[in-house]
Formats: sequence, C-alpha cells, structure tokens
Amino acid sequence: MTDDAGVHGADVPAGGPARGPATAGRVRSRPLARWRAVRLKGWGGVGAMAAACAVTASLTLLPLARSGADHALVSGPGTGTAVPVRADTCQAPEKSLAPSTADGPSIAAIKARGKLIVGVDQNSYRWGYRNPTTRTLEGFDIDLARAIATDILGSPDKIIFRAIPTNQRIAALEGDKVDLVVRTMTINCKRIQQVAFSTAYFQAGQQVLAPKDSSVKGYDSSLSGKRVCSAEGSTAYEALERNSFGATFRDEGDGTQADADRFTVPNQLDCLVRLQLGEVDAIVTDNALAAGQAAQDPAVELKGQPFTTEYYGVAAKLGNDDLVRRVNHVLVQYRKGPWMAAYDKWLRKDLPGIPGPPAPQYKDG
Repeated sequence: MTDDAGVHGADVPAGGPARGPATAGRVRSRPLARWRAVRLKGWGGVGAMAAACAVTASLTLLPLARSGADHALVSGPGTGTAVPVRADTCQAPEKSLAPSTADGPSIAAIKARGKLIVGVDQNSYRWGYRNPTTRTLEGFDIDLARAIATDILGSPDKIIFRAIPTNQRIAALEGDKVDLVVRTMTINCKRIQQVAFSTAYFQAGQQVLAPKDSSVKGYDSSLSGKRVCSAEGSTAYEALERNSFGATFRDEGDGTQADADRFTVPNQLDCLVRLQLGEVDAIVTDNALAAGQAAQDPAVELKGQPFTTEYYGVAAKLGNDDLVRRVNHVLVQYRKGPWMAAYDKWLRKDLPGIPGPPAPQYKDG
C-alpha cells in the first residue's frame, strides 16, 4: 500500500507501521519520548513496550491543524443513569440519517480511489493501538473501520489508517484529510454543527481516573486543588470548563501555538504518562478509555461514577450524506453479531456486563 499524496501526515497502512518523517511532530511534547516503558506495570515487558511505542509514534505525526478552540456499564440500551451531554438546546443529537446502500458522490470518490481513508487512534488500548508483534493497528474501533471498508470496497484491507490526535479529528474531516473518523468520538450538540455522525455504536460516560491511594474520590470537591489532565477538544475538557471543582486543568495559551500541553494534551494516553510521572493528580476522560488505561497500569483506578452519558459515532464531513447512510447500513448488520464478537475480543475483560450496542435512532424513515 502506498501513501495517498493528497493526505498530509502519517498514514498507517492496514498491514504495516506508521509512515511519515520521524522528525515531524510537536516539539514541546518530545520529552515524553524519554518515558521508560517500565512505568506501565500492567502489561508486562512486551505490552509495556507497545504502549511506549504508541506514545512515541503519536509524537511524530505532522499536525493537520489546531481545532482551536471501568467498572460501570458503558454501552447498550438502558445502561446509563447519568444526565446526557447537552451543549445547547438541540434535541437527540444521536439521531442520524436512515441507512442506505445507494452510491453518491462520496462513495463514488472512495471507490475511484480504491481505498477508504479513516482517522483512528493508535495509542488507546483495546480501541485503537499498535500490536507490538505485528506492528499493525488493532482494537474495537479498528474492527469497525475494516467492516466499513469491506462493505464499500469489498475488502477489509482496502483501507488507509490515519493516526490523528483527539484535537484534530474535526480538522481532519473539514480539511478532507480523511473520509471518516472512527476514534471514540462523542456525538453531541456542538459537534453535529461541525461534522455528520452515524448512529451511535457505543455508550460511554465521563469519569475520573487516579492512583488507587489518591484522595480523589470522583468528579466532585475532592478535585479541589488537584492538577487534572484531559485531551484537547474532548468532552472531558468541556466538562471541566463547566465545573472544575477548583482543580487546575487549563494550560496557558490553550488552543494556540503557545499551548504548553501540560494539563491539556493532544492524545489521551499522554495524560496517563503525566499521571505516572507525577505531573498531574488525576485524569478526566471517557470511562471506556479509562478502563483500558487502568488495565495498562494496576496502580490506577476509576474513581466515583460516570457523570455523563455519551454516545460514540462514526464521523464524516458535513454534507457527505451518502457516506453517512452507508455507514449506518453497515452498523445495522454490525449490531446483529460482529459488534458482540468485537466486544468479546477487545472490551469484555475490562468492561464486563455490557448487553449490546445502543439502539439506532434516525431522523427520517
């Protein structure tokens, strides 16, 4: 597989390692590359090295643009008890377009290219991460992306994975760097004004991750005076903006080139590294991702209860309705068996008890 010259950054071919100049990336994050793999106690030798490679690899990506600016059940109908995220007065942002197999301009362009370009994570254990033995990307989101490629192009290998930071997911779509983003991306009222989402394929919630011996008890007053890390452009950061309980969570120059990336970071795993190094006291993130991080390091655990209910969706560029409908068609079939197979393979061990995927909601018939 060759890189698509029209896509800037590091392409990760379906069968091989990331491509891109090793000297690229955000210089101020480079000190993390000196982190020792032994800090991850949970995986042991090979697995810890894989996590270290993932962090280092995430620092070599060419920037697309700045976007500016568990132990609980987290997926399946009726499993959440918290108040859903609402950025404004919109209703049911999880509603998407009805499924269809009809080709339109977006599907035609993908077929003409012969490859589906998907923005993914490469450092979220169990969701999108690099296998240390094969050097290929694996995880729950990766399986779903391959299923979409299979439906559109007839093969799970007709895909180019583009590793993108959390804060560049929307920019990657708006700039036509990727066709889709399959990267634990929460559907909410703010984001549906920026990108088009499929129906929900997973339910999660924001939760606090901290050392087991920490005085932090959850998303509450125990965060007062603590240093809290979150990913830029994440719903966790938005939650802290609404109520930080007296925690320090902002970097001077957040969202600008002057951003120090100390408390707000491009990738969620960077928060775990900072927690292990003692540079922050706690992390706020999706509990689905936090469970994977707790599996990596048994010295940390989820604290309190999820304080939001959020749904992950596959994101496309606004206006690419035929592609959204096609993804929703794939999800109809995926929910009938492949979803549970992927859950059993990747998530059940760390997120037990999930009965199935969220039921789809549609805007039209």
